[in-house]
Amino acid sequence: MKAIVCTKYGPPDVLELMDVEKPTPKDNEVLVRVHAASVAMGDCELRGLKLPFAWKLLLRIGFGVRAPRRKILGQELAGEIESTGRDVTRFKKGDQVFALTGLHLGAYAEYDCLKESAILAIKPANMSYEEAAVVPAGGLHAINFLRRANIQPGQEVLIRGAGGSIGTVAVQLAKSYGGIVTGVDRTSKLDMIRSIGADHVVDYTKEDFTKNGKTYDVVFDAVGRSSFSGLMRSVKGDGLLLLGNPGLSQLFRGIRRSKKGRRVVRWTGSYPVQDLVVLRELIEAGKLRSVIDRRYPLEQTAEAHRYVDTGEKRGNVVISVH
Repeated sequence: MKAIVCTKYGPPDVLELMDVEKPTPKDNEVLVRVHAASVAMGDCELRGLKLPFAWKLLLRIGFGVRAPRRKILGQELAGEIESTGRDVTRFKKGDQVFALTGLHLGAYAEYDCLKESAILAIKPANMSYEEAAVVPAGGLHAINFLRRANIQPGQEVLIRGAGGSIGTVAVQLAKSYGGIVTGVDRTSKLDMIRSIGADHVVDYTKEDFTKNGKTYDVVFDAVGRSSFSGLMRSVKGDGLLLLGNPGLSQLFRGIRRSKKGRRVVRWTGSYPVQDLVVLRELIEAGKLRSVIDRRYPLEQTAEAHRYVDTGEKRGNVVISVH
């Protein structure tokens, strides 16, 4: 089968199209014929290790010192189940599914094997494979945080990084809960953010939202690029800060602040598969849609990574596999 192989850590050119052995599902696995995958900033960070030293060291320990041990990257996909192991009961041949592959990776290939217990579900009936493939990672992250915020109608919600894969879902979810949403991102993304429901937008290249005196009931930082003290200035006294993608400094300061009674929420580290089903139900009810900026064929995955590296992507970038 065709697959994109990460030969070593580095720039997009380390991704090469190769012929590799087609996987065979184990008794508790399904074989998915991949139709589409995504390229998120997290994929590019893993490929290039463009991270602070501490995170870089942890990734090398966990994923491989000189190159990823799992050489086929890609953390989310949509496709059709081609075959199942003998112990599988939840899925059958022909099921159309979408999945978060997570640390298993493997989405940049024509086929991937996933455990039946993986974060895997029947894809939304009203979405194409490409639209469904970009939902799991950003969608699960956003719903995990915003559910814990318990947003009430009329509450003011600020989303930093509203134009990314997490942020575009977060804007729509916050609106569905009745929030008054302010989206923060760069100039080129603001029209798109308005189009998915944001009531207000802030161009961070022209205005620092942490210094304008405005406060919010909920502040969700989906990208981890604002100072912790600045974020806290933007939260009302009884409000909530959601650290969706914290750097080490944000993480440790968030832990200390939580111990002092201020409400700071950090990632729990896992997602229940039921949340993927909830996202499907929201999509089928018309409350959530995918935002796709660009589409690339499998053989141009390196070029897709090169574009995502620019930080200019609006929503999501898709790899069309089959």
